[in-house]
Amino acid sequence: MTIEADGGSRGNPGPAGYGAVVKDAETGEVLAERQAGLGVATNNFAEYSGLLAGLAAAAELGASTVDVRMDSKLVVEQMSGRWKIKHPDLQPLAARARELAANFDRVQYEWIPRASNSHADRLANEAMDTQAGKEPAAKTADRVSPAKWSGAQGTPTKFLLLRHGQTEMSVDRRYSGRGDVPLTEHGQRQVAAAAKRIAAMDGLITDGEPAPIVSSPLLRTQQTAQAVADALGGRVETHQGLIETDFGSWEGLTFTEAAERDPDLHARWISDASVPAPDGESFDAVHRRVRAVRDDLVERFAGRTVVVVSHVTPIKSLLRLGLDAGPSLLFRLHLDLASLSIVEFYPDGNASVRLANDISHLS
Repeated sequence: MTIEADGGSRGNPGPAGYGAVVKDAETGEVLAERQAGLGVATNNFAEYSGLLAGLAAAAELGASTVDVRMDSKLVVEQMSGRWKIKHPDLQPLAARARELAANFDRVQYEWIPRASNSHADRLANEAMDTQAGKEPAAKTADRVSPAKWSGAQGTPTKFLLLRHGQTEMSVDRRYSGRGDVPLTEHGQRQVAAAAKRIAAMDGLITDGEPAPIVSSPLLRTQQTAQAVADALGGRVETHQGLIETDFGSWEGLTFTEAAERDPDLHARWISDASVPAPDGESFDAVHRRVRAVRDDLVERFAGRTVVVVSHVTPIKSLLRLGLDAGPSLLFRLHLDLASLSIVEFYPDGNASVRLANDISHLS
């Protein structure tokens, strides 16, 4: 794979951000993008941060060899071992980069002109714009891009992702997939608070019409979605694709109970998204059906805000699509009950995760 990475600072030091893109070395296909603001930092700190993000993304994608291409002469020469790393702020970043590079059979560093690094540079500038509370220039360009899904001219479709509230199964931390359990009284209070939060947000009413509310068909999600509908004055539509993972014969068991019952299978299941639960479903299978849900909703509700009420795995899958991340996200991202996340999908294929696992409405 090829990594193109960049970082920048508006002032040195100043408001900083980084961008990284991972591509297939043969076809040039974009496999992953990473970007983030860094607060106040130097140019060199931001450039190293872009390198770290790119190496981590390539590792998640299973790369064996990596060609790193950057327009930072300093980073390329230092990581190639030709220049010493004298600045104390950069030494730990370089050490971490070497640790990540050790995951690959080979890593090669190449300096390229800034004009050849425009993709990563754009991501870095978007990150700085977002950090500053400004509309990134690239997003403005998105609005005149050709559409992939619906023919819209670049206005994103915003998904408000709401996880259902507490059930008796969640109290005991049991695998709760297709079992149809209701909310507890505490769960009902949680979703009422979430509904109040969502109803107060901008963009939920368009020409007098409430935002669409699309829910998994299970009782706990329908109860959650109905609380939102009551607060908004809308109605609930169910979508089978938003149902939780089928945990098969592990349904109702705790993590420990499932691991004790099927130790080898459980160990593989929590580290490999292609492995299904016994008589159940793999996370890869969930991801495929959730991707189809995403495409369906973007086509039907292009440019609008949609409230999507679902479960842990489908919501993580939608965030994974928004981040263009690998399956390891499923095992590293935590989602609380009645939490709110936000992802926007642009018609040219770009996406932006705006919020993840917000439970401020529950405090």
